[in-house]
Amino acid sequence: MKIYNYIFDDGESRRLDVFLAENCELTRSYAATIIEAGNVLVNDKCAAKNTKLKKGDRVDITIPDPQEYTVEPENIPLNIVYEDEQLLVVNKPKDMVVHPAAGNYSGTLVNAIMFHCGESLSGINGVMRPGILHRIDKNTSGLLLVAKNDNAHLFLSEQIKEHSLTREYEAVVYGNLKNDIGTVNAPIARHPVKRKQMAIVEGGKDAVTHYTVLERFGEFTHVRLKLETGRTHQIRVHMASLGHPVAGDDVYGPKKVITKLGGQCLHARKIGFIHPQSRKYMEFVSELPEYFTKFLNECRGK
Repeated sequence: MKIYNYIFDDGESRRLDVFLAENCELTRSYAATIIEAGNVLVNDKCAAKNTKLKKGDRVDITIPDPQEYTVEPENIPLNIVYEDEQLLVVNKPKDMVVHPAAGNYSGTLVNAIMFHCGESLSGINGVMRPGILHRIDKNTSGLLLVAKNDNAHLFLSEQIKEHSLTREYEAVVYGNLKNDIGTVNAPIARHPVKRKQMAIVEGGKDAVTHYTVLERFGEFTHVRLKLETGRTHQIRVHMASLGHPVAGDDVYGPKKVITKLGGQCLHARKIGFIHPQSRKYMEFVSELPEYFTKFLNECRGK
């Protein structure tokens, strides 16, 4: 592990990721990764990669030692909604991690798709995330898109970048939302103090979530959510900012959680995209899983 401490004294303001790349002999992309992981503090607070440093700012950097890991294919059942030679659409269950990371090097969706696809996965995101275009949280269920080759990965990634990919979720949130429809447009970045959390932060990445009320229960509200962007924990952070966190969320919700849910009541219901080969629009919908419908029925008093 390497630790660097700097006082920024250049005359002109400079982006944080550029400063790291220049002073720590890192690539811009790896500098951004270090920053996103919460390993860089500016004036004792986590910062975004596009933070503009000013004269006198203190920058504390911790660069972890490089670690080599191998990801092994595992014969884990997959709920495959659609598959062809270009891509997979997978319905991920709650409690499954998408890709290996510290503390989770087996039993992930990546281990499962490696077994299913063999070497037919894109390598753009490296050995730890082959084929992975986007992710959902461990305790979120629903549809994920996986690329089988680099060309498909690049084509689909461009749709994510341009916000043209259709992504709809359903959730049960605490309380009774005031409006039947609404939009949360608030930038998201790493929490300035709690490094493992995200937060609405001025200067963070643009984040837009549209919501529609489907059913009201008094104590809870069933909503449909459409993402324009796909930031980490976006729905959870945005709904919590309205005072209506996702039911069961043990990070952004109330301290007393609904333990029987085993995590947040949030399901990635719909995904739509232009196919990389046919150039035709495709759309897939996943039925609500049992844990979700059971909780809805309890809210309805059934």
